[in-house]
Amino acid sequence: MSYSVHDICEVFFNLEEKYDLNYQEIQGCYPWQLIRMFLYYDITRRTQTFGAPQQHSLSIFDKIKSFTPFVKNSLISNPFSGKDTKDILIFDHPRKVMYDGEYRDIYSYFLVDFLKDSYSFEVLEAPYLNKHFTNKQPYIKYTDRIQLGSYIYKKFNKVEFTQEEQELISNVKRELEESFDLSINLEWILKIHILNFTYDYKKYSELFKKRRPKIIFVVVAYENQAIVAAAKDLGIAVVELQHGTITDYHLGYSYPRKTRLHGEIKYFPDKILTFGDYWINEETCPIDSKNIVPIGFPYFEAQSKDFINIQANNNQVLFISQGVIGKYLSKVASELSSKLKDHKIIYKLHPGEYETWRQNYPELVEASKRDDFEVIDNSQTPLYKLFAESNYQVGAFSTAIYEGLMFNCKTFILDVPGVEYLSDLINKNYVFKITNSQDLIANLDEFTPEDYDKNFFFKSLDKKLLKSVIDNG
Repeated sequence: MSYSVHDICEVFFNLEEKYDLNYQEIQGCYPWQLIRMFLYYDITRRTQTFGAPQQHSLSIFDKIKSFTPFVKNSLISNPFSGKDTKDILIFDHPRKVMYDGEYRDIYSYFLVDFLKDSYSFEVLEAPYLNKHFTNKQPYIKYTDRIQLGSYIYKKFNKVEFTQEEQELISNVKRELEESFDLSINLEWILKIHILNFTYDYKKYSELFKKRRPKIIFVVVAYENQAIVAAAKDLGIAVVELQHGTITDYHLGYSYPRKTRLHGEIKYFPDKILTFGDYWINEETCPIDSKNIVPIGFPYFEAQSKDFINIQANNNQVLFISQGVIGKYLSKVASELSSKLKDHKIIYKLHPGEYETWRQNYPELVEASKRDDFEVIDNSQTPLYKLFAESNYQVGAFSTAIYEGLMFNCKTFILDVPGVEYLSDLINKNYVFKITNSQDLIANLDEFTPEDYDKNFFFKSLDKKLLKSVIDNG
């Protein structure tokens, strides 16, 4: 049986309503909020709703080799070293992009630049694939010390559920397994997340008491619940910076009213700074609309300026890939190339697919031998340049789809799992949903999108509004 994103989310929402899961306190925390996204990713992968991400994984040798840098970073870039207090702490995105000659977090670098002259702050950086890519700066500390401690803590501690807790877990496990015809080790998932949270919460509480920040910024709050919880319990404002598409089916942000039975979602940030006015539905977001602040997306604003006036090639079609749906999209791109001889096809891989696409996408390998088909498997070619040069874009639910709309790309969305994320754009006729390559060919020129306000998606950085958030929390 196949499952849509809608199907899976509805199972989650119904269970949350039935068992009051978001408010069930177990072992001193709210573990459903901790495992919600992990469980969603696990189920979408195992039901083959989404394919497995293509990102290169670390070998045992890589993990052993990286242990020494973890220890070294824990000593020389220990976030607990020094006695200074800081007005602001920033937990940036681990994955960095080469920008202006150095690796930077595209979602928070503007905040660092804004703060440098007038505020005391510190950036807390987690490793990405067990490495750090940024140029070391005095204001950057690494969280390796906490991650290493958490690893050791899990080795020597365990969680024992009470009979009442075990009964609840068994009921939820049974219903999940019946819904998806899977075996789910829910008890193990809960224990690992509870142990992680318990240790991290304690350490971040210690750190925040030492640094005494007034406000904390975090990218991807739903993967950093211990940071959010420790800060909020100490009365420190927590502000999340948007890092991607937010929809009613993104379980990092979607808590429909029927699942919010007792008000506050404990591990949700106090405010979210969004790219524009478009992004968050007040019906599913568990914070008041006044705390959803459209601040802008400075990275897009800066990068797009060099390419926004490039004349598009009327016959160029750009495919925007993602690891979880690449097997579907690569097939459509290959078929389009064989059927549409007078068009140039550009297939832009996601960075996580660069190393594995030749093994995973045989149709793409074959298509790349044609003169009118090009696979981009590097980050040297600016994505925004590709948007500017292309008259059409085809994809699934990547945030890049919205960026392509800013370049007036006529946009086609492949009907694959996750298409629900863009249902609003489809319903408003800003983009067109297709089922296969033939459907795409038939509508390349026939589809006429409705006009849309570009600033609604990505506005220019509002510095006055940003300063207000920083000063007032």
